[in-house]
Amino acid sequence: METQSTWQTVAILIARLIFAAMFAMAVAFKLMDMGATAGYIAAAGFPFPLLLAWCAAILETLLVLSFLTGAYLTPLALIGAVYVVFLGFAFHGPSHWALNQAEFGAFMSHFPFAAGLLYAAVHGPGSVLAIKQGWPGRA
Repeated sequence: METQSTWQTVAILIARLIFAAMFAMAVAFKLMDMGATAGYIAAAGFPFPLLLAWCAAILETLLVLSFLTGAYLTPLALIGAVYVVFLGFAFHGPSHWALNQAEFGAFMSHFPFAAGLLYAAVHGPGSVLAIKQGWPGRA
């Protein structure tokens, strides 16, 4: 097994902290006004907006915990990547561009985020400050 250099270890830890911070901010905004989050979801045409808002907050909390601990990082990062792409299409997709061209930028910003999550899923949490939990049968 190849040992990570110091700069690689630091880079992975910083990347994990950035992902954790991004999802923590999303959770915080939801918890500060779950009604507004539900309203935003309802405005996009989804049923059960309050339930979906809580589901999003729970998923985002799990992502924060995973990036902070490294536990279950691969499966949660994969789920996170799908979630982020879904959010891009659902809330900033092509139907929004005609009304506001800035929505295209918001839409596009979801893809590098998803790419980073996919990269994290493939490479895992690194060798430091990581609980080695993941797919069953795989350390």
